Amino acid sequence: MRLAQVALHLVASLLALSSFFPHLALAFTSYPDDFVNPNYVLARRYPGNTGGAQFSILKWADFLAPQGPWTVIDKPVAPPSGDMHDYMSWSPYSWPNCSALGNTTELPLPEVWSECPYYLRDGLFNPDVRMINNTGHFNAMADAVWMNSLAWAMTGINRYAQNAATFLNVWFLQNSTAMNPNLIYSQMRRGPGRGQLGAHTGELDLKCMAKIANAILILRNGKSFYWTNDLDQGMINWCQRFVRWFTTYWIALEEAAAPNNHGSYYYAQLASHYLIVNDIESARQAIKTYFTTTYMAQITADGEQPLEARRTRPYHYRAYNLIAMITNARIGEYLGLDYWNWTGNEGAGIKAALDYAMTIPPRTENADELYQPIAAVAAKFGDPDGKYANFLANADPHYPSAPYFLWSQPFSDSGLPAARPGWSPKRDSSAGKSIRGGPTTLFAVLPAVLGFVAWQR
Repeated sequence: MRLAQVALHLVASLLALSSFFPHLALAFTSYPDDFVNPNYVLARRYPGNTGGAQFSILKWADFLAPQGPWTVIDKPVAPPSGDMHDYMSWSPYSWPNCSALGNTTELPLPEVWSECPYYLRDGLFNPDVRMINNTGHFNAMADAVWMNSLAWAMTGINRYAQNAATFLNVWFLQNSTAMNPNLIYSQMRRGPGRGQLGAHTGELDLKCMAKIANAILILRNGKSFYWTNDLDQGMINWCQRFVRWFTTYWIALEEAAAPNNHGSYYYAQLASHYLIVNDIESARQAIKTYFTTTYMAQITADGEQPLEARRTRPYHYRAYNLIAMITNARIGEYLGLDYWNWTGNEGAGIKAALDYAMTIPPRTENADELYQPIAAVAAKFGDPDGKYANFLANADPHYPSAPYFLWSQPFSDSGLPAARPGWSPKRDSSAGKSIRGGPTTLFAVLPAVLGFVAWQR
């Protein structure tokens, strides 16, 4: 065990040294959602070409942790209930039009919010929504919890587990900061006569609950010292209360009936809460319900997703819904269900939807939103002709260093330097060279160190 402790200290030293060289890890990206089989992560038997992905996970965990903890009470305006513990957000695509009010000077913001009519402009984000940023804080918390739990599973370094446990405790359980288990005031539409409640679309604000469930299962199944019985029971109790609200309140039920990505994420979220509660049969039922109802009409025979294609940002929404489909399939697989090959009413499924989305140019949208589902489909269905690997290699030569590459296996790294820890995006990509010497050479031993630690434990 002394050797294992020495190895862990070596890993910690390498990570500390890496803080002076931030360019050595892939820049942080928040994934809309995903789910990693906890057994795979905890077993630590990762393919040799995932060193770059492992390194990025560790760096992302270190990048996110100092930014927390996050709390639902951190907002400048109280929700209509007057209780700061109630989650609150404003509709992101709603914009005011004050022209009919006859004002000759600019209105103060509180008057704009209450007196000006608001209109929906699909896909056009109103930046003042983030003045109340429960949504952004929840997403940041989920990312930090997920990355730190993965980092703990990979290395056994306890500060990562402690970070994840602390962030969950502050957001969900600590009396002074805990979120009430409902989304009554999520994505509220501002303006006169709008009432005092949110909209069903606001249930999407907690879309990344699968990442939180994933983190809790890793800490729970890995028997982390920092995942105490009190924390575990506290999260079970919180999620039980949320599920009662989520499956009975009319706003949430409207979201359950949504035929597009909203419905896809609703069932991912519901199954994730059931996983935390340890209600395996209900989690299975949530996944079954999604694939036998909502999913059935989401994909046409040629692989198009018409409900996403009609939006103002179709490239984004195709990828966005694909990620929800894949998250549901991965949760189902963990629960012993196979919906990867499940086809909808017109005979097409996840693979066909991904293949079609790959044929559509992103134009002004972010092309990288599709990379995560490409790797997931390639790992599950295979890539015998290299179609998926070649697409990613041409679009993003850094893809083997993306965290999703670790759990999207088996999948080719296309022989890219990014598959190795210590790769640098400053390399001469045309020559395929990477920066040599210095800390880069040190990080080349990271997979061996992690493997040694796993063998000793």
